[in-house]
Amino acid sequence: MGQGLWRVARNQQLQHQGYGGQGYLTREHGRRIATNNVSSTSHRKQAQGGIDIYHLLKTRKSKEQEGFINLEMLPPELSFTILSYLNATDLCLASCVWQDLANDELLWQGLCKSTWGHCSIYNKNPPLGFSFRKLYMQLDEGSLTFNANPDEGVNYFMSKGILDDSPKEIAKFIFCTRTLNWKKLRIYLDENVLDDLVTLHNFRNQFLPNALREFFRHIHAPEERGEYLETLITKFSHRFCACNPDLMRELGLSPDAVYVLCYSLILLSIDLTSPHVKNKMSKREFIRNTRRAAQNISEDFVGHLYDNIYLIGHVAA
Repeated sequence: MGQGLWRVARNQQLQHQGYGGQGYLTREHGRRIATNNVSSTSHRKQAQGGIDIYHLLKTRKSKEQEGFINLEMLPPELSFTILSYLNATDLCLASCVWQDLANDELLWQGLCKSTWGHCSIYNKNPPLGFSFRKLYMQLDEGSLTFNANPDEGVNYFMSKGILDDSPKEIAKFIFCTRTLNWKKLRIYLDENVLDDLVTLHNFRNQFLPNALREFFRHIHAPEERGEYLETLITKFSHRFCACNPDLMRELGLSPDAVYVLCYSLILLSIDLTSPHVKNKMSKREFIRNTRRAAQNISEDFVGHLYDNIYLIGHVAA
């Protein structure tokens, strides 16, 4: 009897939901509507005692004006979280609608620091009228200037008080920035702050090929062999040894031996990844050639180097 009454009530509910101006709805559609009603009820119950987000979503607009929710109707922390996913261009467009929200300093501060991780001005007391939105525009302008002429770009940053006139500060800025043209950067580094930039790397307890990859992510490897590549590998070798003195003693390696290993890894990377090389170097060949150039190196250690390149790929891609 109880089950029969439940079915009658259930059928009446489905008929009420399944008929309308658009005709008969299928049983499956009715089942979906009923499920949605249950989940909506559950959602309303969960919202009791706090901010009724469900109520905001249902009453924000009439049915004729359904669209994207007005961010001003949400809690500020939720609105800022949504806007934090926008880039600078979209955030400027959003400020046309939600001026108070999209112009918030925290949003523009996040955009500045996510693109330019270090600036001298971050660690200073902001001057009167300081704005992170204005700073973003200046950083973007300075980066474009740098990519056209590195010296003029650095002078622009200094003239705006963004960078201090210090090689270490400039090196930190370059180290934490990804918007600079690597060809122009190479010219600037070769003439100015390369030593300071290398010193910022910490290779402690890193496997040699992985450390080399990190190094070339910040200092783009030249496309051809030559004096500049030799300079980079030499500076990297000395820095790697300085960061891992215990490992160097354990393996019996010197900066010159690390230099040889780095060159071997670059040549092996080209050999294994280039489609033009048909006969790839074997592990046995790599060990034999490397140990011939640096005799004190362990065969097992050289074998691990080969495995890393074979599995992960180029050290300077």
